[in-house]
Amino acid sequence: MPARDRPLTTPAGVPLEPFYTPDDAPVDYARDLADPGSYPFTRGVQASMYRGRLWTMRQYAGFGTASDTNARFRALLAAGQTGLSVAFDLPTQMGFDSDSPRAVGEVGRVGVAIDTVDDMHALLAEIPLDKVSTSMTINATASTLLAMYIVVAEERGIPRAALSGTVQNDILKEYIARGTYIYPPAPSLALVTGIFAFCAAEVPQWNPISISGYHMREAGSTAVQELAFTFANTLEYVSRALEAGLAIDSFAPRLSFFFAAHSDLFEEVAKFRAARRIYAHLMRERFGASDASCRLRFHTQTGGVTLTAQQPLNNVVRVSVQTLAAVLGGTQSMHTNGYDEALALPTVEAATLALRTQQVVAYESGVADTADPLAGSYYVERLTSELEARALALLARVEELGGAARAIEEGFFQEEIGRSAYEHQLRVERGETVVVGVNAFEDDSPPLAIPAPDFGALEREQLSRLAKTRALRDGGAVSSALAALARATTTGTALMPRIIDAARARATLGEIADTLATAWGVYRPSR
Repeated sequence: MPARDRPLTTPAGVPLEPFYTPDDAPVDYARDLADPGSYPFTRGVQASMYRGRLWTMRQYAGFGTASDTNARFRALLAAGQTGLSVAFDLPTQMGFDSDSPRAVGEVGRVGVAIDTVDDMHALLAEIPLDKVSTSMTINATASTLLAMYIVVAEERGIPRAALSGTVQNDILKEYIARGTYIYPPAPSLALVTGIFAFCAAEVPQWNPISISGYHMREAGSTAVQELAFTFANTLEYVSRALEAGLAIDSFAPRLSFFFAAHSDLFEEVAKFRAARRIYAHLMRERFGASDASCRLRFHTQTGGVTLTAQQPLNNVVRVSVQTLAAVLGGTQSMHTNGYDEALALPTVEAATLALRTQQVVAYESGVADTADPLAGSYYVERLTSELEARALALLARVEELGGAARAIEEGFFQEEIGRSAYEHQLRVERGETVVVGVNAFEDDSPPLAIPAPDFGALEREQLSRLAKTRALRDGGAVSSALAALARATTTGTALMPRIIDAARARATLGEIADTLATAWGVYRPSR
């Protein structure tokens, strides 16, 4: 049995006392907490929280062709899911068409392949876009996927103002943790802020960005780094938008966030509470934002990196604890991972059970019946304040380097996260951090046998669809639309309308990406 006679800390390194008293949690209620729905929103962004409306249950899904993913979406909606979340394959994320030599062997493997508006039509078939919100985890090509979504709605007679959803559109964390960037930072950031302006004017219910700590946490960051680096990126985006002439309250109310939920229940709850307080103070004190712009709204995904291939049914328990942390922490939207995701794309059974986990917590546990039920816990309040202080200190270091974009160029984020990931792995290998079934309580149970799809057949089907669209489209209209987009990159003309025109003409995702890359170049990191 693992020993517990060493000094205990949280996973982020916060020392833990055997117990806590009022002296450990000296908070001023009006200044530090306030009621739910009131600044600084530590206790939640809505006064009634889940008594008024439950969080959106938004299961992340995408694989193979658009029609395959559409079938999974409709099955999840029938099972009670309340919003869509689209996973795109790597070629789509990187701006390659499925028939590109760079896409061979990757089409449809870790998400759905989307090459043209026709694919987007198939992806969203029979789904009422004016009633179901859609989140799209897409960054470098976010403008193109949003354009295709808008064209689908347009061709189905749905006005832009009726659409609701989110594009991730967080390019800074791609340079830090994921790598699915295309263009250099300066034009990429200009494209991001262009989407801010377009959505504020044309798609008012759409979140133009989901600023993501999740992927940095997946790469190995601590909870403190997740907070600090997310808000460093936030300050960069807000500053760029202001420099582009946008008023803070014209776009900030639609900024959204994306955090991980890991298994240390109290640290995660404290992290979410600290996040709201940090954000509210930053937005009001730095930018003079209104209360509507100080409310941190966030989506949560349970920790993919916490899932184990060994004894995979243990992941059901991990996901349950993480779900509870997200709800106790006040999330607005959530995806729960399938127990088999350390081995393969989730099966229908695993995806449905993951959704049922949210539903059991929502309807049977009682934790949604009152807002911020852990408020006032000496431990939780102390931990909230400790995470806030540590995150702000780390954020100050980023600002000393000149902000997020400069810190990325210096490799600061990458080195800090890499060090944390390495230290965590050493603790697991030494047995100091227990992972049940991996370094403690092991057994000889055989691995799950999960049949793999025929990815070769999926790729051939997708190539056939793309070839058909290329053959039927008006080549002259495509060339004209792409030429107009190219001109817009040099004249300061808003890009989103030109990208929508190109998508409507059935220009492919790769053709649009290549047009922008010709104007801006392709980013090659120096570190």
